[in-house]
Amino acid sequence: MDRSCVFSALLGLVIAGLAPGARAAPLPAPASPEFCIAAQQFLASTAMRGENRVFTDMPSYRHSKPQARPLRIYQVVTYAGATPIVVSCKVKTAAQLRATYGPQAAGAQRSCPDLTRLARDQAVAALRAAGEDAAAARAAAFVVDANEPYVTGQSYLGDFQAIYAAADGRVHLASPGLYQDYDAWYTRLLPERLQGQCYCHLPTVDYIQAVARGAMPAGATITAGEGAAVTPQ
Repeated sequence: MDRSCVFSALLGLVIAGLAPGARAAPLPAPASPEFCIAAQQFLASTAMRGENRVFTDMPSYRHSKPQARPLRIYQVVTYAGATPIVVSCKVKTAAQLRATYGPQAAGAQRSCPDLTRLARDQAVAALRAAGEDAAAARAAAFVVDANEPYVTGQSYLGDFQAIYAAADGRVHLASPGLYQDYDAWYTRLLPERLQGQCYCHLPTVDYIQAVARGAMPAGATITAGEGAAVTPQ
């Protein structure tokens, strides 16, 4: 069994509650197709993997729409030089997976900030393991914003700062997203391609570590425009 299958199996066990007390598996590398597969599994509390496409141009990501049957999801990575700083995922909601594949297909719906919290904790653990205690302490103090998801793709695709220094003097981690409540009464009035969507922009473990070390400043503007840096520079 290859590493990707092992990762998905372990994550599926944790999500399904079959491994009581187990910690969530580490998030995959940002450029790996496994990243948004892991995001889909975590956000929808599902063991389903789906087929993930990683785009190397932003316009293709902008126009993509995930599908429930077959399960198709989409990913793009934003870089600062050679460092991946944000992963953007388009996945399906737990409610639509249950409606499509049965009640056991997915569990509780989680949020983009929940996933960002995992990334921050992973960055803290890696810094501590490397003996960088001061940087680990700084990363542990980063505030994960409770971003409310947008309801339109235009808002989701607007410019934002994934890591920024706020007026309160603390560093904040933002993870703007989009969420369409598949169980809402108005869902059937929407085109099928807009139903049950869950999108996230997520700061990477690499970016969180770099800011905590002082190697990169907080405040980079992330864009989903045509000039977005979606390959290593």
